[in-house]
Order: sequence, then C-alpha cells, then structure tokens
Amino acid sequence: MMKYEKKGDISYTLGTTLTFELLLRKPEVAKRIYISEKQKRDETYDKLVALAKKNHIQIIENNQKIFSLSEKENTFVIGEFQKFRTEKTPSGNHVILLSPSNMGNLGTVFRSCAAFNVDFLGIVRPAADAFDPKCVRSTMGAIFSLPFSYFDSFEEYQKVMGERHLYPFMLQTDHFLKETKKEKPYSLIFGNEATGLPASFLKIGTPIKIEQSSKVDSLNLDNAVSIGIYSFLD
Repeated sequence: MMKYEKKGDISYTLGTTLTFELLLRKPEVAKRIYISEKQKRDETYDKLVALAKKNHIQIIENNQKIFSLSEKENTFVIGEFQKFRTEKTPSGNHVILLSPSNMGNLGTVFRSCAAFNVDFLGIVRPAADAFDPKCVRSTMGAIFSLPFSYFDSFEEYQKVMGERHLYPFMLQTDHFLKETKKEKPYSLIFGNEATGLPASFLKIGTPIKIEQSSKVDSLNLDNAVSIGIYSFLD
C-alpha cells in the first residue's frame, strides 16, 4: 500500500479530473499515472493515456494497491507527482494566509485566487498542507496553475514582496471594505480560521473588515477571501 507522507517529496491526484489538470497545467512534475482495472476503456481513457504519453509519463495499469490511497471507491485514476515550489515570488496581486488550519478552506482559497486572477498565494506556517491529497482534491486542480509558497513568518514574506499595498482583514478595525480606496498591486492578508490576525496587524498597511449583519460573528475564511478578492477587481 502506498501512503502520502507530509515530509516526503511525492503527492497524488485522486481522480480523473484532477489528474487531467495535473497533465494539462503542470506536466513537468508528473511522474506516474495509475489506472484501475475498473476504469472504462473509453474516450476519456484514450485522452488520458495520449496526454501521458505525449509528456513521456509512465502509465501503470491494474495495480490496485495504489488505490487504497483514496477513501472513495469510485477513484479509478491516480496521478503521482513531485512536490514543487514557486522559486521567485511574482509581482502583481497577492493573497496571504496566516496559519490556515483547514485543508478544505485552503483548497477553496486556491480556487478563488485562480478564478479571479490573483498572481500569488503566500501561506505562513504553521499551516495546513497544500500537498495533502485531500487538499489537492479540494483545489479542483487550481494548485497546478496558481503560483504559491510557504513562509516561516510574515516577515519572511515581507522581504520578497516588493512595493505593494497591504490590506489586513480584521474585525478589530472600524474601516469597512466598501469604503476602502483599493490600490494595486495589493496583498490581501487573512488570519487563522479561529483566531484571525494578531492585533499587531492593525499597524500594517490599511486594516479593513467586511461589513456584515449581527446574525453571525464572522465569515468563514474562504468566503472572506472570495469577497475580498472580488471587491478588488477592476
């Protein structure tokens, strides 16, 4: 049985759609494609095999041991890939997450950033593992198209971020998002799901908060990020 290891160099895409995203968006990190004996030998199969062969990626069929990785019985295709990193922090607009703990939230943030053309996602440790196959699945493949990096501290990110406008999202400020002058390039900064950003971020850039009713105490992280990004669109 093969098992994902957080400290290892390898991760996996669980399912046909995700594996297609791997092969289409980042084929250079793909190592092997595993195809179950239960996978129909149809047009989808032919396209998958052709794409793998085009990129000189090994195909292994009918090895059922690998499919113990997936908790779903209907996973018939798995991609094995080398973990990767963005070597140089790109310019443009960034989203920065401080210690996101939920893999589902992190995956959805990847998707929102990709959907609204954010140029870079920075993740400050400790944080959920973006390469865990469960998180990879929750990105719906966006992990292969969005540049991202982990940092050991916000200060480490500041050293490479360049000149930009910082917008920490915090409940402790009285300055609302809709009232904010939105300038680019930006970094939208969000805290942990449970604790938010430390009070020290009130002294960084322009702290803002999303106006909401009193019926809830706060918004979920992925919702807040999506609202924030969308509000900064031209």
